[in-house]
Amino acid sequence: MDNMELMKARHSVRRFTDRPLEEAAVAALQAEIDESNRESGLHIQLITNEPEAFRTGKPGYGQIRGCKNYLAIVGPKDMDLAAGYYGERVVLKAQELGIHSCWVALTYSKRKAQGAERPGEKRYLVVALGYGETSGVAHKGKGLTDISDYRPGDPDWYKSGLEAALLAPTAVNQQKFRFERDGEKVTAKVSGVGFYTKIDLGIVMYHFELGAGRGKAVWKES
Repeated sequence: MDNMELMKARHSVRRFTDRPLEEAAVAALQAEIDESNRESGLHIQLITNEPEAFRTGKPGYGQIRGCKNYLAIVGPKDMDLAAGYYGERVVLKAQELGIHSCWVALTYSKRKAQGAERPGEKRYLVVALGYGETSGVAHKGKGLTDISDYRPGDPDWYKSGLEAALLAPTAVNQQKFRFERDGEKVTAKVSGVGFYTKIDLGIVMYHFELGAGRGKAVWKES
C-alpha cells in the first residue's frame, strides 16, 4: 500500500475489539516512536493493555469504547506543530501495521491516562489504538480551493499534496488550514480559530509532504 492509499484507508475508529496488539506490530510501532522522538525531541509513549484511560463515565459524542492501547503524545511545551506532525507519522505507521486509531483530545480521562511527563513537558492529547469493530468511514470535507490557492494548471505535486492534506484528521473535521504556493515552495498556516489548530496543522503538513513527495524541503522559509 503506497502513502496515498494508506492515508485514504485510515479513518477514525471509536469502537474496538478485545484482540490484543500483535507482538510484532508493537515492536515495529515502538521503533517508529523511538525514531520520531529522536528526530523531534518529543516524548511520545506507547501504552498497551491499559483500559482505564477511556472509562470516563460520561456518555456523549466521540466516546471511545473497548480501547486498551494508546499513544500518549507528550513533549516540551509549545511544540504543538511537532506533536501533530510526528504523532500522525506514528499513526500512519500503525495503519500500515493494520492497527486502527483515533486522535482524542477531550473524551478520555486525563487523570487515569498513563504516560510520564518530564520537567517542562506536557501531554498534548492521546491517540486510541487497536483493532476496530470496523475500519471507520470517510467524512465529507472541503475541496482543494477551499483550503488553498490552487488553480487548474498548477503542478501535479502540489495538487497531490493538497489531496493528501484533505485526508488528514482534524478536530471535529474543522480543516482550519490553508496552503499557498510560491513557485516550488509552499506555505502552510492555520486558517481561522478553532480547537487544537496548531496540532491539526502539524498533522496536515505531514500528509502534504507524503502526497507531494518532496519531504520537508517543500516548505518556504519564514
